[in-house]
Amino acid sequence: MNHSDPRMPKPDSCVLRDVLDRRAKETPDRCFVSFANCASWTYSDMRIQTRRAAAALQKLGVCQDDKVLLWMPNGADALRLWFAINYIGAVFVPINPEHRGRVLEHMIENSGARLMLAQFSLIERLEGLQHGSLSDVVAMGGHAKQVAGLRLHLGETMDQHGDQPVAPHRALMPWDLQQVIYTSGTTGVSKGVLCSYLKAKAGEPAFDFLDSNDRYLVNLPLFHVSGAAVVMDMLRRGGSVAMVGSFSTSNFWSLVRESGATCCTLMGSMAQLLLNCQPQSDERDHKLRAVIILPLVESSAVFSERFGCDVYTVFSMTEVASPIVSGRNPPIAASCGRARTGVELRIVDENDCETPCGVAGELMLRSDSPWAVSHGYLNAPESTAAAWRNGWFHTGDRFRCDEAGNYFFIDRMKDTIRRRGENISSFEVENEVVAHPDVREVAAYAVPDLHGGDDVMVAICLQQGAVLEWGDFVNYLSTRMAHFMIPRYIRIVHELPKTPTQKVQKMLLRQEGVTADTFDRAQKNAKTS
Repeated sequence: MNHSDPRMPKPDSCVLRDVLDRRAKETPDRCFVSFANCASWTYSDMRIQTRRAAAALQKLGVCQDDKVLLWMPNGADALRLWFAINYIGAVFVPINPEHRGRVLEHMIENSGARLMLAQFSLIERLEGLQHGSLSDVVAMGGHAKQVAGLRLHLGETMDQHGDQPVAPHRALMPWDLQQVIYTSGTTGVSKGVLCSYLKAKAGEPAFDFLDSNDRYLVNLPLFHVSGAAVVMDMLRRGGSVAMVGSFSTSNFWSLVRESGATCCTLMGSMAQLLLNCQPQSDERDHKLRAVIILPLVESSAVFSERFGCDVYTVFSMTEVASPIVSGRNPPIAASCGRARTGVELRIVDENDCETPCGVAGELMLRSDSPWAVSHGYLNAPESTAAAWRNGWFHTGDRFRCDEAGNYFFIDRMKDTIRRRGENISSFEVENEVVAHPDVREVAAYAVPDLHGGDDVMVAICLQQGAVLEWGDFVNYLSTRMAHFMIPRYIRIVHELPKTPTQKVQKMLLRQEGVTADTFDRAQKNAKTS
């Protein structure tokens, strides 16, 4: 390691194994994580749990640099298994528990992983899929049915080999690959974003209002960078996290109170749902002092005043850690903030030429430190070259910047839909819809929801003489895709609008929006078209 480069931190400030060892030595009895069932682990407990699972992974043949799939919801098992994977120098590859079918198959094959650690109830979804290099699956939490072509191991295997894992044969460094996070495709399938240990640490300046006394509420999943990043951030700071599962408006404030959380992240739609609730006498009775809202809702000042906490916002992506950040209670609700320390931003035209101040274009960026931005997409060299062309990472998002350096998000240049915090590839939605025998052609696109985010809409051209029954069609989709990907709005059209080169003009479909002849799944209409 080159100690002369001041930009390169020491391993015990960013590499999970070294940071955990240091925290367990310096503050062994300090709480690191609390769970919804009132259980908690100190830093010493976390290290013991991690090392025990790490030894079990090595008994299963996992070596340094191997990729290991984790397919389960947030909880104690997910956390200790993630830490165990990294502790022995392997690569953490989490998958959304909602995935199934071809999306799941693609991620398994693309990862090249031999071993999967999975919630037992999910394993039956692997039946009939191509498994790529996958040969072994550990069923966590219960017994699972055998899947043809895979060796099944009991979850108890992860607790039966003591707590003395063998050290990695090569010392772990900040530039080593820590995790692969799958993010939605734009014009293709989901891509695995390569994330080094240093890439996660690079975002620290965006959260300089946090310290070791804070407890971060983890209500976002570990397969999202937003969930995993805050766990690593609090580990590095010597603070703690509260893992509470998924977001719910009905019990959000009670979870905040019970967990003692001082900070959390809310998607803009989540914040709006909380604001839409009837005021309660105890909604300011909590320790929550800082809330990061993504993206910032127009009523953020109302949120801060009503619930008694400071509001912040950032612009972030899986590929780069929060390059744009706001100050406390930002006065310009429409802005994402300004460039954080350590990044250089440019807004450019289609030729990567910088646009004049105030003129919209694509946001691209680079870091002043090596490895602080994702170094590519797993097994996708063409996508990697396109995104990092000319030495800059291209976000695919349209921005403008004012003279004061405030950045404003305009729209997505990518063909991606963001629904309640989930990034959805329209390409993947279209793949599953067009697989229906009565569908000839389809376009998937975003339409605004009531909470400032997107809902999924599809325009469908049917085969000659075909008729769709809505309930049966939705049931068909539910067996092929995650629930959040299933279109809310379905419209039957004779033909899709296209350019002379036969590209679908989704802009026209978005402009038309939800038309009178559109089926709304949320309204449970039963009509046939």
